[in-house]
Amino acid sequence: MESAITTSLPLSADLVVIGGGVLGAATAFYASRANLRTVVIERRPLLCTLTTPVAAGGFRAQFDNPEETALARESIATFDNFAEVAALPGYDLHLQKQGYLFVTTNVATARRQAERIARQHAWGVDDAELLSGSEARYRFPYLGQDIVSARFRAGDGFLDPKRLTYGYARASDARFVVATSATGFRLAGGKIQGVVTDRGEIATDAVVIAAGPFSGVVARWAGLDLGVTAVRRNKVILPDVPDVPADAPFVIDEDNGAHWRPAFRGALLVFTDPATPPAEPSWDVSADHDFPFLLLDPSSAHTVARACPFWGKVWARGTDSWYLQAGQYTYTHDHRPLLGPTAVPGLHLNVGYSGHGVMGSAGGSRRVIDLLLGRADAVSNPFRYDRPVTHQTFDVI
Repeated sequence: MESAITTSLPLSADLVVIGGGVLGAATAFYASRANLRTVVIERRPLLCTLTTPVAAGGFRAQFDNPEETALARESIATFDNFAEVAALPGYDLHLQKQGYLFVTTNVATARRQAERIARQHAWGVDDAELLSGSEARYRFPYLGQDIVSARFRAGDGFLDPKRLTYGYARASDARFVVATSATGFRLAGGKIQGVVTDRGEIATDAVVIAAGPFSGVVARWAGLDLGVTAVRRNKVILPDVPDVPADAPFVIDEDNGAHWRPAFRGALLVFTDPATPPAEPSWDVSADHDFPFLLLDPSSAHTVARACPFWGKVWARGTDSWYLQAGQYTYTHDHRPLLGPTAVPGLHLNVGYSGHGVMGSAGGSRRVIDLLLGRADAVSNPFRYDRPVTHQTFDVI
């Protein structure tokens, strides 16, 4: 199989995917395996240039519900064997299985950690560990003395989101039509009959929306309100910080939401603030230049130095360079993705992962294609777009 990146729009396709990020490319990969003639429409001249490259690249099986746990575990198994699964000998995702470590200084949170680990074991994630504060400091000596509990899974980790996206694309035989804007749908009898673009129209009776923060906008072309919101998320990268342990896991302070992981010869730092208001989807997301102070200043309520004191030394030194990136998460009403068919015949969704798109890309996209082809039951699909609101607590990332 061999994909093609072009600006030439074909007249027809079995499936049109709107969006050239990690989810669009993953959808194309699984569609190609099902022998569907697939076209991916991407507004920009390259794939993976809006939301996906701003992702932290983390993946974990530590979720708070069995449905997303299964989704992530399938994706992780794919990442583990990507070169073989994708038939790309030697292809390197820059995968590093260094674990996810959630820490707390709060006794009540420690009790919730124990409950979470018990549930994860019941869901088959039996390698997730509960550590006391002293056990955590023994294994990760850069943790602070106030840590009373931690949960850890060594099989979690991080990879390069751009390499993953291009791996999916290369392993497909889809046509990726870049520098082309989708502008609407052609409907007949309420059914999808084609996609309209600024280069012309492509006839198809099947469309998957994988447009990240613009997914709600695209769905409205067919009169469908997904109820998704776009929320700005910042990432600060310190590319050269000798204090950062290169073998550290992804470290998350469950008390204040700050998290960091090794990257380059330093680290990247992120924080999910639930108080950040929604914004309009944007092709040019501006970074918040106060964001590094939020995470690095030891006097901040969200400082990474709270869990790992060496960050206080980095702050005091003041000589380490950083740069910022910003993108948008696409949130759903319950922070779980919307996967599969909609009320508009022929229109399908692969959207709304609420920050978990990289780690859910394989499991989620495979399910979307199975649902499209009738290989899976749409009624029992836990990620269907019209599911009831039952889930009210959300992970910190």
